[in-house]
Amino acid sequence: MSDAAEAGGLADDRALLGRTSTAEKVADILRSRIAEGYFAPGVRLSEESIGGALGVSRNTLREAFRLLTHERLLVHELNRGVFVRVLAVGDVDDIYRTRRLVECAVVRGLGQPPFALGGLEAAVADGEAAARAADWTGVSTANIHFHRELVALAGSARTDELMRSVLAELRLAFHLVGDPRALHEPYLLRNREILDALTAGERATAERLLARYLDDSRTRVGAAYADAVEDPKD
Repeated sequence: MSDAAEAGGLADDRALLGRTSTAEKVADILRSRIAEGYFAPGVRLSEESIGGALGVSRNTLREAFRLLTHERLLVHELNRGVFVRVLAVGDVDDIYRTRRLVECAVVRGLGQPPFALGGLEAAVADGEAAARAADWTGVSTANIHFHRELVALAGSARTDELMRSVLAELRLAFHLVGDPRALHEPYLLRNREILDALTAGERATAERLLARYLDDSRTRVGAAYADAVEDPKD
């Protein structure tokens, strides 16, 4: 992506900063752009074009870069600049181990039904609508929202923050897989099954479905990613 293209796209986000521009807000914008695939894995981020498009100082932008590097979305290479991170194959496996630990624990600890499932219902509906429109990027986004809403049932800001970071990192892998439909379509029905189990108050069934779902996804995504990219060295 050229510097001019970077500036042209990000200029639309300048209004999001308002009058109290902060590194955190800049990081939020860049995190969203990375998640959307606007900045692809391996792309170098230009301080000049991004800072100019958002109207922020170099120091503010560098702090935003530092925050996203801490989240493992960016990597700083000495004398070369800041790049969107390319995951190692082992990173994908580790992400799924973390997801299984957290997501299954959330479902196990839900307490007594009924559960507040409005966010899950909306995510499932969005995914199904995107599939009908053959919008497989939209299906992926809805699927990420489903899992974020699932974890949000715990009512823990710390867990929400952890999963935001983990799922944003996972999307780096999704952007390099060549067939998003094959990757994401099988999980539409499985999301619906998990939602139905929770609606019925069947936590144990939902947890079993979720564990199997994440194990299968770990295998499928890991294999697809390994085929798509060589395993880089950190």
